[in-house]
Amino acid sequence: MFHFVYSQRMTTISQNRITYQTCPVCASPKIHLVFSPKDHTVSGEPFQVWHCDQCSFRFTQDIPVPEEIGSYYKSEDYISHSNTNKGIVNRLYQMVREITLKGKRNLITQSSGKNSGKILDIGCGTGEFLGKMKNSGWETLGLEPDEGAASLAKKNHGLSVLPSDQLFSLENGAYDVITMWHVLEHVHELKAYLQKIQLLLKPNGLLIIAVPNYQSLDAEKYGEFWAAYDVPRHLYHFSPGSMKFLLEEQQFQLMEMKRMPFDAFYVSLLSEKYISGKTRLFAAFFTGLRSYLRNLQKVETGSSVLYVVRKK
Repeated sequence: MFHFVYSQRMTTISQNRITYQTCPVCASPKIHLVFSPKDHTVSGEPFQVWHCDQCSFRFTQDIPVPEEIGSYYKSEDYISHSNTNKGIVNRLYQMVREITLKGKRNLITQSSGKNSGKILDIGCGTGEFLGKMKNSGWETLGLEPDEGAASLAKKNHGLSVLPSDQLFSLENGAYDVITMWHVLEHVHELKAYLQKIQLLLKPNGLLIIAVPNYQSLDAEKYGEFWAAYDVPRHLYHFSPGSMKFLLEEQQFQLMEMKRMPFDAFYVSLLSEKYISGKTRLFAAFFTGLRSYLRNLQKVETGSSVLYVVRKK
């Protein structure tokens, strides 16, 4: 089992909280507080978001240690773990998901040049994506920290799912494709994960990473109420620049950046609810549309960005 090791030069730990003294990506000491968003999903607690002036990375400060973070996921509203369709936002999410699942499958087929192979999905949730890949002829394995979500993935899709800490015990050089759909922002062991993924991939293997982009129009509009900050579950907040820096540092080759067009609408719906306590459909749709139209002009401005990466 892998044990998270904290660099004493870069972090301090007090009362089961991690405080960064330097940027977790580039190690620059030029970091400062941006604002203190609230956890709107579970606890109602405020958490600080800090910014690095050198690489433009943002991170949540004073985060719970890995052994304590689990309680912040205990909510029926956390759809990747519960698969709930309660509420209009989650019902809309469910409606759109089938379209996005087909798009993900097609992306992997086109980018990898393979119609079948061995795929690992880190943070597989309730297994809808891996189920789609299994039905398309791929050999699948999922990693998932939440036992309830993993049970649903096994029951509903017949998937093989292991606890997330088993990542570091998996066989090296075994996978054609590894995916992380809105997962990298959740893992404490940021660089250790990427280093292990390098080892797990076959030569010329493909890594797909999707993360929110705090430099999007919807993020600018909603500020600390932007739902994709999602503190403290989101430990990190990426810009395209900081992601490129991180991937290059970890010896990955960025092949392509792609749009995730529905994310701006979904995130705007949640953000409007956080601001007003109501699901303001028109206001959310208008902001989502503006963000989407800007994203059509430049992929780096999307509410989320999908990075297609190869092992060097």
